[in-house]
Amino acid sequence: MNRINNNNKRKKDRKDQKKMEKESKNKIDKTEKKKKAKTKKVEINNQEKNIKTNKNIANQKEKNQKNKKKFSIINFLLKLFLFIIVILGILIGLLYYKTQENGGGLRGALITILGLTPQEVENLETKNVLLLGVSKDLDSTLTDTIIVCSYNPKTQTAYMLSIPRDTFVGKNQNTAKGTDKINSLYSKSPEKLLEKVSDITGMDVEYYAVVDNNALIEIVDIIGGVNFNVPIDMDYDDPTQDLHIHLSQGMQKIDGKKAEQLLRFRHNNDGTSYPVEYGDNDYGRMRTQREFISETLKQTLVIKNIFKSKEILDTVFNNIETNMEIKELLPYIPDAVEFDINSIISNQLPGESKKLNNLWFFVYDKKETKNLVREMQSNLENN
Repeated sequence: MNRINNNNKRKKDRKDQKKMEKESKNKIDKTEKKKKAKTKKVEINNQEKNIKTNKNIANQKEKNQKNKKKFSIINFLLKLFLFIIVILGILIGLLYYKTQENGGGLRGALITILGLTPQEVENLETKNVLLLGVSKDLDSTLTDTIIVCSYNPKTQTAYMLSIPRDTFVGKNQNTAKGTDKINSLYSKSPEKLLEKVSDITGMDVEYYAVVDNNALIEIVDIIGGVNFNVPIDMDYDDPTQDLHIHLSQGMQKIDGKKAEQLLRFRHNNDGTSYPVEYGDNDYGRMRTQREFISETLKQTLVIKNIFKSKEILDTVFNNIETNMEIKELLPYIPDAVEFDINSIISNQLPGESKKLNNLWFFVYDKKETKNLVREMQSNLENN
């Protein structure tokens, strides 16, 4: 009995021991698993930290490269700017030196900029130009303005000689017809008109400039109008030319539309015109044209219009036909910009209006014309 009990006890003890060993092993396995899990987690965390660190390092490196590149660009631009400043300084110094060498002031600056020499500017001769102002009729082009302009840069003297558009240029007054008026020559060619003007005045007029009246009208609008004293009330209508003139006497702001009316006016609907002391019909018209052109020049060549220069020049060159070349005009620019427009002397061809073969013409006086031109040329050369 005791032996049986001892055997059972031993069996139980072995069983308990195995159980304890198993529990111990399970405990150790769990510990190992926890250990491994913890180790793996640490490794993962370390890997994530390393990735993050590497990413930060990469970002920092990229940022450093960008900053370096940015600094290089700024550095390059700074050096370029300094280089430009140095070059500009040298050029300005050279320009100033050359300007002083060429006489200084605006004149000297223009001589330098235009690539001229003082000798080229000093030896300029009087320039005679035939200025023709034309306008469009319903089916033709009319020569409304014929003026010989003379400018001597040595004496800074300028003349404007108006020639009536009805001036008789035919051979026989007894058979005079409409085509014997000087303005009809323009329909043949500006050269024909130029040749006849040279013949009438005895002047050596080489050049012509045909300016569409639209140019003057546009310039007037560009500069904001011209203050001008309209000499008389003007009231005229010509449906055939789509011309309607309605202006009041007195000082006023003339815009482009009014400028066209002013330049083309000769007489009113009732036949009245400018007073005799001012100059009747064409005489008065030519005087008004000369004075308005002069006043427009004065009011255009002011500081406030300097930023409108390109627009003004574009308008002129888009509305001009001439036989002059720019290279011929360049040497005159340095002196012309210093010319006092108030000193322009204006006159008109001597003569009288006559009815020839039932048509009205202006017949110029050859002797008086010769004397007037001689006086003009004397003043141009010796003033």
